[in-house]
This record gives sequence, structure tokens and C-alpha cells, in this order.
Amino acid sequence: MADGSTIGIDLGGTQLRVAAIDAAGRILDRRAAPVDRAGGVRAVIGQMEALIAAVRRPDTAVVGIGVPGAFDPGRGLVLDIPALAGWTAIPLAAEIEVRTGLPAVLENDAKVAALGEWRFGAGRGIADFAYLTISTGIGGAFVVGNRLVRGYRGLAGEVGHTRITDRSATCSCGHEGCWEAVASGTALARAARTAVERHPASQLAASAAGAPATGEIVTRAAREGCPVALSLLGEEAAWLAAGLVNVQHAFAPERVVLGGGVSNALDLMLGDIRAAMRRRLLPGHEVPDIAASRLRDDAGLLGAAVRAQEWLHETERSPVA
Repeated sequence: MADGSTIGIDLGGTQLRVAAIDAAGRILDRRAAPVDRAGGVRAVIGQMEALIAAVRRPDTAVVGIGVPGAFDPGRGLVLDIPALAGWTAIPLAAEIEVRTGLPAVLENDAKVAALGEWRFGAGRGIADFAYLTISTGIGGAFVVGNRLVRGYRGLAGEVGHTRITDRSATCSCGHEGCWEAVASGTALARAARTAVERHPASQLAASAAGAPATGEIVTRAAREGCPVALSLLGEEAAWLAAGLVNVQHAFAPERVVLGGGVSNALDLMLGDIRAAMRRRLLPGHEVPDIAASRLRDDAGLLGAAVRAQEWLHETERSPVA
């Protein structure tokens, strides 16, 4: 990153996070607020404006925004955010520039998280690198030959919606058999609730204490040695491995970094994941190094700042007509 500070914004379905970040990737100041879902698009843009003003430095030159949905990079339009109603054809980049006087650049949220990990975290120094977030859904982004793969209209990386099974698992997208439908945190929580009903005397059921079981509860019970929870993580590892084999065959990354809530249990699943991948990979392919995110929730903020700096350099290099 060049000299001067950049503002990174991580727009989520429930939380809005904003930070001023220096050239070395240090977070100088940060703010967060629950997304004003009831207030709609204008209210959320107003929240962004206020949080930008709160963290802005005298040398701030540009704003980068991670968007959890489809967007048009050329026009700075948010096309759709499934988790937020009303975000259709919204000129977010222009709105931020008018309100703050700072240029703004948009990027997909998984891609900015990948940029953050690649530049400052577990992917640093790796030319061929994959970042996958395993949370409510599954998202992905890929660095190949030291370049982020964006694809046409920035839509590359939707690995969560690759079909990996014929069993009747309906995905959030409405289709059946997607990787996300069987390996996401949502899928793990669904399996956990079924397991609690079948094993009411288990440590998993005790950990849930009458509340709906979650992936976090599964991980906690597994660390306490609960056989039911350990079995659930074994199934999760098998489904993760099935998708990771596809990732390896398609992109051959040297390292895969996992973010999202399910990655908190990676140490309990890693042996099973590696063994399952080894059985299914084609000759010549090796199981990549698989690691948990180092930056965790800050990956998106830092990556948004990286993307903003990239855009600034691209603009400075462009000839003036």
C-alpha cells in the first residue's frame, strides 16, 4: 500500500464496520454499528457517511467497500445484496463520493477478505492462494500468479454453489446439492439440531441447554470429547474435503485459508480433511497447505483498503484523454 491512509468498509447483513488503515496495514481507528435494516438503503448509506467521518484522517485519499452481493465495478453500482432488502441498482460509490468528497471503489466481500489475508495474513507471500469463508454460506476468492481472479463483472469465486452431491439438500439459492447446502455453518447447525433430538442425553444437548444448536456449540462440545459432536465434525470434514478437491483441481492453490465460524474447528477436522482429499485427488495434485485465517474479522476491512489503494494506483497510471 502507498503512503497515506485508506478507509476500509465491511458491509455485512447485520453489522457495518469501518476503519482507517495505514500503508503498513495497521488499523488506526475503527467504528462499528448494527446495520439499520429497518431504515433501508438511505439509512445505511448515512451510517457509512457518519462512520467515515469518525475515522477519517487528514491524509485519507480513498474508500474501499466490501459488498456482500453482486455489483457492477465499472459503474460503482450495487446490483443486489440478498441479505439486505432494497439494495438493487444502488450507485453506492457515487453516493459515498458526493457525501464525503472521497472516491470510493466496490469489491465483493469474499474477494476483499482474500486480499486482506494475502497481503497481511495467512496468504502473505503465496502466489497461488485460495480464501474460503465457511459461515452462514460458503464464499471464495482466488489469487493465481499473484493476481486476484475477478472474472467477468467480478463474479468469479462462487464455489459455494458448485454441485457436489445428488442428495436432497436444498441450498439458500433454491437449488439442490450445492456445497454450501451441505458444508456451511448453516448446514452444520441444521445437522446439530437433528443430533440433539436423536441424542437428548449427549454432551451436545447439554451444551445447547434447550436453545437451538449452532456450529459454535458443536465445536465446544467436541472439544469436551462429546462423541456426537465429534461425529458431526467428521461429517463436516468429509463435505469440506469434497468441495476442496474441486477447488484444488480447478485452481491448484499452494495454500487454502479458511475463514468464517466453522474455521474455529479446523484443528479438530484437519486430519480428516487432508485424508479425504488425498484419496480423491488426481495423480500429480497434492493436498495444499490448509490454514485458518489469521486476520479473522479484520480480513475484510484490510482487504477493502488494499483494493482501494489498487484502484488509486490504477487511476493514477491511466492517461488523461
